[in-house]
Amino acid sequence: MRTTEERPVLVATEVDDVTADMVITELNRRGIPVVRFNPADIGDGLTVSARYGSGPARVAGRLLTPSRDADLEDVRSVYWRRPTWPAFADLSPDDARFADAQTRYGLGGVLHALDHPLWVNHPLRNAEADYKPHQLALAQRLGLAVPATVITNDPDVARSFIAAHPRVIHKALRATSYQRDGVPVVSWAEQVTADQVDDRVRVVPHLFQVRVDKVCDVRVLIVGRQVFAVRIESELLDWRRDYSALAYSVIALPAPLEAALVAFLDAFGLVSGSFDLAVDRDETYWLLELNPNGQWGWLEERTGLPMAAAFADLLTQGGTR
Repeated sequence: MRTTEERPVLVATEVDDVTADMVITELNRRGIPVVRFNPADIGDGLTVSARYGSGPARVAGRLLTPSRDADLEDVRSVYWRRPTWPAFADLSPDDARFADAQTRYGLGGVLHALDHPLWVNHPLRNAEADYKPHQLALAQRLGLAVPATVITNDPDVARSFIAAHPRVIHKALRATSYQRDGVPVVSWAEQVTADQVDDRVRVVPHLFQVRVDKVCDVRVLIVGRQVFAVRIESELLDWRRDYSALAYSVIALPAPLEAALVAFLDAFGLVSGSFDLAVDRDETYWLLELNPNGQWGWLEERTGLPMAAAFADLLTQGGTR
């Protein structure tokens, strides 16, 4: 069994992940061993073994990559960053679906069952927190300001909601990468009018929300109990459309709001998350959404906030044995 200093941090992410690189660099600077892997490498690039049902009441197993080796009992923490799963392109569609299920429930199941490391964040907690209706309901219970919202696949309900408010936007319930006629499609928040709503709304639920008369946006990253808030100046409804048109400044949040956002993460069992807020002319902070595994690397580069160091602090601390 390894000493505390030797216990590794697992980092699960895709090959090209600059944000994960920033955290790994911080961990390396502190002398913390790191085992980086991607589920898509299962096979020659990734091996996992675990034993159950005999011996001590613990998971006995190992995770191996071509250059690293981790005893699952000794894992200090897991940074579940941006992992991808294998496509099994060399298999038939049915065989690929079967292989995918075995990998997700085999490799994924072995890792999910580890309860002694600190997870940042546990993928099952991330998945639960990714539902916007759940976020909106929790925000209301915590007393956060939430724009009037309706989620519906009834065109009449949608048109009635839009007609009742001066300006309404539509946005996807979940960001999903896909293509239409070979062209990548990105779902931005868009203003919508009642006459744009037709029977196609019946196909799936849609989210319609009153547009905040905002003076700025705010992105809040929470890492453990460290809170980083950045004011984003933009003329865009959805600032993600053009990062070159943005200006940033570091701000302090009102104490009650900061406490409510920390409580928000606690309610989902998360130790980190990125919140998007809009601030109106009365200085009310409106919660738009939580991304439990949001991007933040570019904010550190633009503001100098020590976000990677905060993640390294948390991962170094680890969980209980």
